[in-house]
Parts: sequence; structure tokens; C-alpha cells
Amino acid sequence: MHRRLLVVLVPLAVLLVAALGVPLGVTVAEREMQEVYVDRLGDIDRFASLAETALSTGRTEALDQELTRYHELYGIPAAVLDTSGTVLLGPAGAYRDAARSEPALPRIVTAALAGARSEPSGEWAPWHDSALVVAEPVGRDSEVVGAVVTISDLSKARDRVLVRWARLAGLGLLPLIALVAVAWPVSAWVLRPVRELDAATSRISRGDLRTRADAEAGPAELRRLADSFNTMMDAVENAVQRQRAFVSDASHQLRNPLTSLRLAVESLEPHLSPAGDGRQVYDVAVEEMTAMQRMLDALQASSRMESMRTASPVELDAVLATRLDRWRALAATAGETLTVDVPPGLRLLEPPGGLGSVLDELISNALRLSDARAVELSARVVPGGAAGSVVVAVRDDGRGLDASERAQALWRFWRSPRHQNVSGTGLGLAICADLVGAAGGELRLEEGLPRPDGSGHGFAAVVTLPACRP
Repeated sequence: MHRRLLVVLVPLAVLLVAALGVPLGVTVAEREMQEVYVDRLGDIDRFASLAETALSTGRTEALDQELTRYHELYGIPAAVLDTSGTVLLGPAGAYRDAARSEPALPRIVTAALAGARSEPSGEWAPWHDSALVVAEPVGRDSEVVGAVVTISDLSKARDRVLVRWARLAGLGLLPLIALVAVAWPVSAWVLRPVRELDAATSRISRGDLRTRADAEAGPAELRRLADSFNTMMDAVENAVQRQRAFVSDASHQLRNPLTSLRLAVESLEPHLSPAGDGRQVYDVAVEEMTAMQRMLDALQASSRMESMRTASPVELDAVLATRLDRWRALAATAGETLTVDVPPGLRLLEPPGGLGSVLDELISNALRLSDARAVELSARVVPGGAAGSVVVAVRDDGRGLDASERAQALWRFWRSPRHQNVSGTGLGLAICADLVGAAGGELRLEEGLPRPDGSGHGFAAVVTLPACRP
């Protein structure tokens, strides 16, 4: 926003300076050319007066010498022409050389012989190369006997125009530079509350609900916005805390009655006959209470995990070093093999609660919920962004889930129909996906390794997290 504000302000300032400077530059150039024209007009008017006397008396030597001297001093060819356009007096050679490059000369001379004084040239700009041709009739009205013509090189005058334009441009740049120098800190000061509000929303999106915007700085409108934002966040934080407190308190309060109920039910076991119908009902009741106990434990764990929203960098090697032996032991107990394909030195942003807890859940699901023979843990770096991302995948060659089941597997409490008799609550993957998302990552469910019998593919949980520079 800071740059966009400058992009709007600076071009407007440039347009304002140009709107004032361009007409002023045109006026300066026209004034310079007007001064040259008036100066030549004064000279040629004098020569025309002298020529009229000289031609009427026949004494032309003095005027011819003066015209030659004028050319030598100023480099301006000046000549007296008769009614046919032939040079009578002045430096004829220099005049003809200058006349070759002036296509407008015949027209101006013809007008002067008709009794009209020439007007100043409109080609005054520095990129023009035409000379200034000034012609004055000798005589009056029908008694015009010739014309005095000067051809002035305007290169020096145009150089002076360029110098003046450069000075004007320099004077115009000074306010622009001052504006940019002032606009940068001023716009930064004006937009600082907006940047702080944006930073606050970014921290909140990462799960830090305690973040608040500064409602004491900036314009009154932004202070009111920040105050409304803080009020909204107070309400959101209170609602989330009440929700978490309710889940935790409800789970805790239900634990004691459930324990008492289980003890009461288990106390009935000695009074049941081994082969009676009551034994079957008793087993179902104990199993249901065990499932309820696991559910309460999962709800409490979910409440604790959701309260942790701080993501931090971690070395993947360090996470594996503390857990790999235990995972391999669990795999051996389940009759499965665990292979690891992780390059060393990977550093990534771990989810709140730790990357190890997420991998624990994914490895546990692969070992418990599939009939796999092999489980593979792999990692790779994907380029992109500032530092890229790290993809950590847990794949198995078990039965897996079809596409419709994978689309529901991240829902809370969802369980595959064939896993209803396997211990679990259906919360593990949902919590992992939430925590990975809080760290700016993503948890995807895909097809896993090919099954040994060639009947399809197993299951894969793929975690993508932002990579961190060493």
C-alpha cells in the first residue's frame, strides 16, 4: 500500500510540474526567438533605410562595405536584392550558400518585394535546424525597388533555450525530490496503523488470538477501525476460550460418572452365567464404555492441542532421532516393516504441538488401520516461494481408502466402516490437518504404495510445510 500510494502521488506531482513547466518553457523559447527577431529587424530596418538612399543616389560603396563588415562581425549574411532577386550589395557568396538550405527564402523575398515585411519564424524549438530569414522592402508601396534580406543561424539561440530549459527542469525537479523525500516518511506514518493492523490479522490467522491492534496511533478513522477490530477479537477469543473450556470441562466432568458406571457394570460380572445372554450384553456394555473413555481422552487432547498455536522452525533429523526407534519397534510388533527415505539437513516450520505428534498419529494410523506389510516415511524439498516447502509423506501398501472415503477422512469423528471395531475416535487426522494448517501447511490424503497382490494401492498421508533457511 505504501508503494501504491507513492505511485499515485508522484505521477500526479510530475503532471502538475509538467503542466506548469511546459507552458513556461514554451514562453521562454518564444521570448528568446522574439528577441533575436527584434534585433534582426532593427538591423535590417537600418539597412533598408540606407539602401533606399544609396540606390537613389547611386552611392552604394559605403553600404556594400557595411554589409560585408556586418557579415564578418556577426556571421549573418545580409544582402540588398533587386526586384528580380539578384544580389546587388553585400556578400553574395555567403548569401547564396545560406540560401540553399532555406526553402522558405523565395517566398519571404517575394513578399518583401511586394511591400510586406516578413514575420518571425514559428520554428523556434531546439530540434529545428532552420535559420531566421528577415526581409524588409526598400522603398514604399508601389515604389519598392528592392529588398534587404538577412539569414541568421539560430543554433546559438537554440542552445540558450536548451540551457534555460535545463535550468527550469532543475528547478522543477527540486520540488519533486522534496515531495518524494517528504511523501515517503509521511505516507509511512499515515499507513503505519494499516500495516500494524495487517500484521495483527496475520498473527491471528496463525492462531495467536491474543494479538490486538494499536488503537492509539494514526488518523481518527483508523483508530476507530482498530478499536472495533480489538472489540471483535475480544469477542472471538472469549467464544473460543469458552468453547475449549466447555470441551475440556465436559470431558473431565463426564470422566468420573463414566468411571463409576463402568465399575458398577463390572461389579455385575460375578453374577452372570458364562453362557447366558447377560454375558453378551455385559461385554457390549464394557466395550461401549471403553470407546466412550477413549472419546473423552481424545476430546481433552483436542482441546489441549488447539490451544497451542505457535509454529517454530525444527530440524527434521532431530524429530526422527527421538522417535524412529519407537516407530520401528511398533512396526515390528505389528508384523510390518518401516523404511525411511529422508535426506539429511531438512529444516521446516513445525505445526503447533510439534511435528513429532503429527507423525506419531500418521505412523500409528498406518500400523493400526491397515493390513499393510510395509510402511514408508519419506521427505523431499519442493522449490517455490522464499525458501520452498518440505513434503513429508507416510505411505503404506494396505487396503487404503477410495476417493470418496479420503474426501471424508479429515472430518472430525469420521471413521471408515471397516474400522469400527478398531480402537480410535476419528479425531486424529482432523486434529493433525488443523495443526498443519495453523503452520501454513497442508495435509492431503492420497493413494499409497502398490499392494503386493496388485489389487490397487494403499493409503498415504502427505504433509506439506514451509521450509526454513538454515
